[in-house]
Amino acid sequence: MTGPARDHDVVVLGATGFAGALVAEHLARHAPADARIALAGRSRERLERVRAGLPPRAADWPVLLADTGDAASLRALARSARVVVSTVGPYLRHGLGVVEACARAGTHYADLTGEVPFVRRAADAFDEVARATGARLVHACGYDAVPSDLAVLVLHRRVAADDAGTLGHVRLVASARGGVSGGTAATVRGLAELAGRDPSVRRLLADPYALSPARAAEPVTPQPSDTPVPGRTQDGGWVAPSPMASFDTRVVRRSNALQGWAYGRGLRYEEVAATGPGLRGALTAAAVAAGLPLALAALALPPTRALLDRALPAPGTGPDEHTRRTGWFHMDVHAVTTTGRRYRSVAAGPGDPGYSATAVMLGEAALALALDADRLPARAGSLTPATALGDVLVERLRAAGHTYEASPSAPAPAHQSTGRSANHTRVSP
Repeated sequence: MTGPARDHDVVVLGATGFAGALVAEHLARHAPADARIALAGRSRERLERVRAGLPPRAADWPVLLADTGDAASLRALARSARVVVSTVGPYLRHGLGVVEACARAGTHYADLTGEVPFVRRAADAFDEVARATGARLVHACGYDAVPSDLAVLVLHRRVAADDAGTLGHVRLVASARGGVSGGTAATVRGLAELAGRDPSVRRLLADPYALSPARAAEPVTPQPSDTPVPGRTQDGGWVAPSPMASFDTRVVRRSNALQGWAYGRGLRYEEVAATGPGLRGALTAAAVAAGLPLALAALALPPTRALLDRALPAPGTGPDEHTRRTGWFHMDVHAVTTTGRRYRSVAAGPGDPGYSATAVMLGEAALALALDADRLPARAGSLTPATALGDVLVERLRAAGHTYEASPSAPAPAHQSTGRSANHTRVSP
């Protein structure tokens, strides 16, 4: 990074929130001893309380006051840091000012967003600014959408190394065990409410290339539905629509376009969720397929949204320690290339995917931005994990106990699984 020296390598903005505190804990346990880390938020008292609960390494970390509604405080924060990690969501409400401050200061930025409208607006407003200052603005550095984005990247790398053409049809089957936090619930609620009142947002969310950096140049290849009818895997297991598909698929397609459609202009990418085998798996798949659109519709309407709010977790809350520790995620990605060859990649890891595993992903993304600049892809602007961090983040996550691998595969016999089910799979790194 050019320009004046920075006081901090990484600043965690939102460290007093549920996700922010987990990211701070990961950094306290795993960042190099000489990494200069600070915690930021609106309340000094709460920041000091979070710091006191971290491992001893964090005892002398500075606490910085910043408010997402105060542009001057955000400018000062951005100028002090090499990297700002933002866990302050919903991002559409609280995030654009942070992105602007980092873009203008030439400060690298990473977040946990799963909001298509936010990424679209941030890219439209600040990509050109960030490219001029050299800032890498990296959205979606948690479970949304690191495993999807990197699993397709390592798949592409293997296919290219084998001179097997480019990616054609790619299907990700996701299994996971974990909990839901109040922050996630607030994000989903806010998106549903916005889409309910704004037709332009509904059109954006329906566009499979909503996050493309060059929408008019995208191929006419039809993309699979985000809400497919329940289906089967080759081993007889069932799959349903994935709640993450409407965001993660757009991130993968943005990564493809940012790399000059290196994955293939004919890429057809989809994500589904494994629900298990037998009658139970079928019933679960049917319930998810029917319930997901109904839940989103209910959140879009004020009367039903008020009722659902009583059942959803409150902001600032999240899964307990046992749930975070015993959770896991596993993604099987199956691809057919343009030469007809078949490949499989796997992304997997221990810990509640949205929280414990996400803290690892975002923490390692921040360290890569701060400490590995000479090994990162030579890009700046509004980026994705695959295009900003690429193989460096893959290496870091492997070292942290996550799995990212790709290999050729043959069509699976009827008795073999093409995707793991949360009902019968134990994930290990």
